[in-house]
Amino acid sequence: MKKLVWNALALSVALASGGVHAWTLEEAATPYKGTEIKAIFLDRPGYAAAIKLLPDFEKRTGIKVSYETVPYENSRERQVLDFTAGNENDVVLTDVVWIGEFAGNGWLEPIKTFTNDKKLADPELKLDGFFPILLESFGTWNKNVYGLPFDNYSGLLYYNKCMLKDAGFDKPPATWDELLKVYGPKLTGNGKYAYALQSRRGETQSADSFMRMLWPFGGSLLDAKFKSNLNSKESQAGLQFRQDLMKFMPPGIVDYDHNEAVNALAQGNVAMITEWSAFYSTLADPTKSKITDCLAVAAEPKGPAGLKPALGGFSLGVNANAPDDKKAAAWLFIQWITSEAMAKPYIEAGGVSGRSAVYKDPDMQKRYPFVQPMVTSWEGGVPDFRPRFAEWPEISEIVGENGTAIMLGKTSVADGAKTIGARVEEILGKAGYYNGKKPLLK
Repeated sequence: MKKLVWNALALSVALASGGVHAWTLEEAATPYKGTEIKAIFLDRPGYAAAIKLLPDFEKRTGIKVSYETVPYENSRERQVLDFTAGNENDVVLTDVVWIGEFAGNGWLEPIKTFTNDKKLADPELKLDGFFPILLESFGTWNKNVYGLPFDNYSGLLYYNKCMLKDAGFDKPPATWDELLKVYGPKLTGNGKYAYALQSRRGETQSADSFMRMLWPFGGSLLDAKFKSNLNSKESQAGLQFRQDLMKFMPPGIVDYDHNEAVNALAQGNVAMITEWSAFYSTLADPTKSKITDCLAVAAEPKGPAGLKPALGGFSLGVNANAPDDKKAAAWLFIQWITSEAMAKPYIEAGGVSGRSAVYKDPDMQKRYPFVQPMVTSWEGGVPDFRPRFAEWPEISEIVGENGTAIMLGKTSVADGAKTIGARVEEILGKAGYYNGKKPLLK
């Protein structure tokens, strides 16, 4: 009788915990043991964090994850060439502005292929556990989910509180206007500068510099009808503000990429930068930064239109043209590295998780000062400041070229904006946005 009671109790416990055949990563990966999958990684902290964690995944699954680290500026072109040449990676890295191109061309497998398969779908996947803005912006196209948020960013204000204190400030600027008129003059001089804005020609110029200054001033690249909005009063104010702010930036700022901007702050040469949340781990590392004791983080300054910080990051998806076994193995890796269970280890290794639950932990909030301003930005609705349509890469080239020319003074703000607008409308017109062949909003 005791044995029957014990067996019944054991069975009820097993059923309550998901049954005797509860899903496990190890069991799901058994058919794919020995499979090698390929991925493109970037030379950024979030990918270094994933690399640190890979041995655990490979040990548990027997799946080998081979990766190639490439510069961001070459990553889209490299993947597109691989797609068209048939030398595809199994794991697809998708920027917020590539999702329309990649999904629209059929290069990404919808995740429902895997979530509908009980052998591959972790019951603890919890899509609603991602910040909604991240899952929507980075992984979703035409109401289908194609990738899971990975290495996601909000623009933050990193600052050297010691430099600010020496200049008479006990807090960072609350507004862009305050940064320009109050902080800029007092923090610039003797080879030191108030601010650095990553502005190298390419996606850094178009997204991290040019577009970053439109939204806080109420401007935008396009209006509701997909016509250029760059010569509006608000857009012109934002672009002119960038020009005015340059006098408080280091010489050669147009050649600064992310690493140069981060290093300028880390070495104590500038007092403030607006950079991605992912770079906190670099700035807080005493082997890479001289200002760890002086490092502080806040939300980006507000503009006349309010708090409109930049939004950046990626999703990881599965190549639709990969063999079925590699698709399955790639999905298991993506599901694992972006899971709620791996969120804390990923952050501790230097990454930034797109999962909301981990940031509610008081210990994580205390250990990582970037958490509060980043979560505030994500929950407040970061503007989709880079259009997510397939034509963005071509448009980005135009913005990068002419945005750089504006900063260098080779053309005026108004003329440069007019040139960009005309060329953008030409591209969108050919794509069918003005004759009803394509919907204006995705």
